[in-house]
Amino acid sequence: MAERKEGSIVHIEIHSSDPARTKEFYNEVFGWKFQDMPEMDYATFEAPSAPHGGLQKHGEKGPTVINYILANDIARTLVRIANAGGTVMVPKSEIPNIGWYAVFQEPGGTVQAVYQDMPKPQPAPARKPAAAKKAKKGGKRKK
Repeated sequence: MAERKEGSIVHIEIHSSDPARTKEFYNEVFGWKFQDMPEMDYATFEAPSAPHGGLQKHGEKGPTVINYILANDIARTLVRIANAGGTVMVPKSEIPNIGWYAVFQEPGGTVQAVYQDMPKPQPAPARKPAAAKKAKKGGKRKK
């Protein structure tokens, strides 16, 4: 997997008036594979190459597409967005066990989002077996 760099688009979210028909359309035309997440009323999709994305029913503003831009530190990025004239529409919010996102509008009116990965748990260091520890301390005892 190629290294993901800050500022890269890492996720695309499609908002549809009819998610079921939208899934059928993109599957039939482009071969996208969808996985439903009923607990979130959401589906993720995998396109032939990255970025992949998600699909949900749109809200009051109608159908849209939102790009999620990678941020190493969302809090710092939101400050930079505000300082550059952008507006934070949804503050830093957790996606359980995945990461965090925030939605913003840039001065020209385009709505986008930033995304930060949740750190992956680090494996515990391997422990040496007890027998190996005893052998290392001085080998066999003298009688």
